[in-house]
Amino acid sequence: MPRKKHSLANAAELRFRSDSISEALEALTSWAGSLLGALGIFLVAGVIVAAFLTWVFTELAERVMSGGTQAFDEAILRWISVHHSKALTSAMLEITTLGTGTVLIMIVCVAALFLTLTNHKYSALLLLVATGGGLLLDLVLKLQFNRPRPHIFIWGTQAFGSSFPSGHAMGSTITYSTVAYLAARLHRRAWARWLTMSVALLVILLIGVSRIYLGVHYPSDVLAGIIMGLAWAAFCMATLEGIQRFAERRAPEVKQAEEPAPATKS
Repeated sequence: MPRKKHSLANAAELRFRSDSISEALEALTSWAGSLLGALGIFLVAGVIVAAFLTWVFTELAERVMSGGTQAFDEAILRWISVHHSKALTSAMLEITTLGTGTVLIMIVCVAALFLTLTNHKYSALLLLVATGGGLLLDLVLKLQFNRPRPHIFIWGTQAFGSSFPSGHAMGSTITYSTVAYLAARLHRRAWARWLTMSVALLVILLIGVSRIYLGVHYPSDVLAGIIMGLAWAAFCMATLEGIQRFAERRAPEVKQAEEPAPATKS
């Protein structure tokens, strides 16, 4: 009789262990599925976009370093030099300040503070990581390529460091596109989201043009800065979207805090 009770106890213990293992495996499978299905899709998409843009940047950099773009770059600068005017120069000097480090840092600090106060701490963290990482990446690329700045005509503003890629173009692309993306997520109307992103794109392009107009960058420098800035920003944005989708199952409070405003047709 005692042996029978002992056998029944062992069988019950085995079933309990088996059920516990099955539950653990099921939980692990569910977690892995949500991770790969939600987080992975957006991260893979972001990585693909970033990888493609990085490849484009690499191809452009090879042409620049081999002198393949030099004639084109100089031709554009010479054409611009004969179309200068006092009014346009004044406007370009104002526009180019929008891409200086001081202005970009202030924009990031104000936007991050607003996002933090409205409980969008992951968005604020994304903004800080995107801009901080972009600054570091720009420094590494400038040291790597070390391209001399153009001297086709007298510069219209001061500039320091190497020319490729354009720090103003890259920093502006990362900062304005990321801020616009985060702001667009808070808009309730679809047209307002598109308007926000369009204005950011226009500002980025104008800052890039101002660097060429003022003679401190070749066109290829500006193009490279915009491409690399978009690559880094796209990856950071995809990371936030991935975190949002993953949080739907694993951390609902994150999803609620970071919930984008619903789009409307009107």
